[in-house]
Amino acid sequence: MSHLTKSKPVNPSRWQKFRIKVTAAVRKNPGVWRVFSGVFYLQCLIAGLALIFWYNSQQTLPNKPVNLTEEHTRMQKMPALWQQSEQEVAKLLLDLKQDKVAQLGLTQSAILVTTKEQKRYYVSDRFGQISEVLLKEYSKNESSKVPLLVIPGGVPTPLLETIKNLIGILIPLGLLLGMLYLVKFMDRGVFKLADASHVRFDDVIGAQEAKNALTDIMDYLKDPSPFIAVGARPPAGVLMIGPPGTGKTKLAQALAGECGVNFIAVSGSEFTSKYFGAGVQRVKKLFELARKNAPVIIFIDELDGVGARSSGESAVESESNRIINQVLIEIDGFAPGEQVIVVGATNRPENLDPGLLREGRFDRRIHVRLPDVVAREAIFRLYAKNIQVEPDINFSQLARLTTGLSPATLEAIVNQAALIAARTKLEKAGHRHFADAIETIRMGELNPSQTVMTEVEKERVAVHESGHAIIASLLKTGRVEKVSILPRGAALGVTLVTQEEDKALYLRSELNARLQMLLAGRNAEVLIYGEASNGAAHDLEEASKLAMAMVSRFGFGQDGSLFSIGALPSTTQAQSEIAAAVIEAKLLLKSADELCFSLLTKYRTSVEALTRTLLLEETVEGEAVSVLLLANSVELV
Repeated sequence: MSHLTKSKPVNPSRWQKFRIKVTAAVRKNPGVWRVFSGVFYLQCLIAGLALIFWYNSQQTLPNKPVNLTEEHTRMQKMPALWQQSEQEVAKLLLDLKQDKVAQLGLTQSAILVTTKEQKRYYVSDRFGQISEVLLKEYSKNESSKVPLLVIPGGVPTPLLETIKNLIGILIPLGLLLGMLYLVKFMDRGVFKLADASHVRFDDVIGAQEAKNALTDIMDYLKDPSPFIAVGARPPAGVLMIGPPGTGKTKLAQALAGECGVNFIAVSGSEFTSKYFGAGVQRVKKLFELARKNAPVIIFIDELDGVGARSSGESAVESESNRIINQVLIEIDGFAPGEQVIVVGATNRPENLDPGLLREGRFDRRIHVRLPDVVAREAIFRLYAKNIQVEPDINFSQLARLTTGLSPATLEAIVNQAALIAARTKLEKAGHRHFADAIETIRMGELNPSQTVMTEVEKERVAVHESGHAIIASLLKTGRVEKVSILPRGAALGVTLVTQEEDKALYLRSELNARLQMLLAGRNAEVLIYGEASNGAAHDLEEASKLAMAMVSRFGFGQDGSLFSIGALPSTTQAQSEIAAAVIEAKLLLKSADELCFSLLTKYRTSVEALTRTLLLEETVEGEAVSVLLLANSVELV
């Protein structure tokens, strides 16, 4: 009967553990290992050359002169006796002139001297110039010859000095060869396949228009045979255009995940390099990697980083043009059924080269827009699952408060709410924390300058914000969510007015009402105090921009002109039209200002009542503003 026994596991030694770690590191980063191995072999080569050079310099040729003196024998066999004292050439010449030299020995790099006083020293002669002069004089004046011995190959310098001389020569050479090696292998492995298999379209909230536009590309990547059969050519490139943080990268990953294909993510700036020609090589390697791993999606973020063609007068411009040309050549080289799709993303399409945008290249343009109010509410609910929240969160109100914000900004708001809750030692974030986070993201942190504001300044700020809130409620420019005299960022007070729904079209009457709301703070100060302050600077700037747009682009000027300044080729040719538009915008602002002041005069009691409430409570909710208007017998118009 046989017995099976388990063998005891053998504990690896330290050396085996080290080998395992090194092997794992090499498999994980093969490019880095190639660089280190190349540098190691290069250093070994340099060390070998140095050893050979040193060994050769140590050798002496056979030298058997006739009547060799005892001192010359020491020079030949024990040159170290002279290495202990080095003198200048002037010392040797002086001793020769004064007839103090008894023996001379010439080597390849030094002159050994023994004086008649039995003192020994050497004079460095690395280039042999001094020896040449001595030999000439020696041959001319035979009557006063000093006994001289030529020692071929002798090394009068110490070993450390020899090594120092070798290092001075070989280190620059080694650095040059190492730099060439790094330049050659630095770009290997820059682009890698990314994992996008876990991302789906359902993970991207909103962006329905972009998802629909990507449907046929998804069908082609899944099964290209119907397209090939009918002779249809899918788009070689897809350009996503949209503000930062709208989820363009996420959409590209979702497209790859839905199709089950490989995904390569790069940035437009990764093609640039300080080495001439390296950028073109990177483009070639990127598309070579894509073709080897087809079907694949190449995602180029910040495509405008590739740039646009220029005159090419400088080396940098010439290199940029070569990179763009190579990208165009690679896209044009896609064969039918190759299943390589290039997806580019940018928020500055005007900076792209026209050659990239023509048909056959990036011929599919998809606009990724900011999320609407419904999508923002869903995004808030999604990110809120990642933190601990209280059940009182009003996500619909949060969505209204964040009009015009991207999904990335909404994620930052959720994180900021968690930070505020943690700062106050709470375990869950509540609605007040989210509201505070929105104000922090949009307008900045609470400004400590409120502690130095005088009572007069606080009252003026309260009057200013009351004017904004009253006019916004009366003219229904939006829902007043909150009025506060707590400074945030550069603002001394805040009036939050939101829209019930996102709108793309605004009527002329709605824009006129917004003009009055922007001017209401200043008019409230004039109504109560008889003069305005500089606190309305930002309001006037926004009102002027809106008035200029109404006159020059929307055709809402009082003169009835429908001409748009945007139709002019350049601003240099539109000076007269711009001047006329500025005059018309001033008239529009003046008319809105008069209407606003008249309305505030009629409802002065409500302005004063809201001002008193703000001075007591510092922050008033939007519902309280409507209640206050009703309490003062004001009918909302």
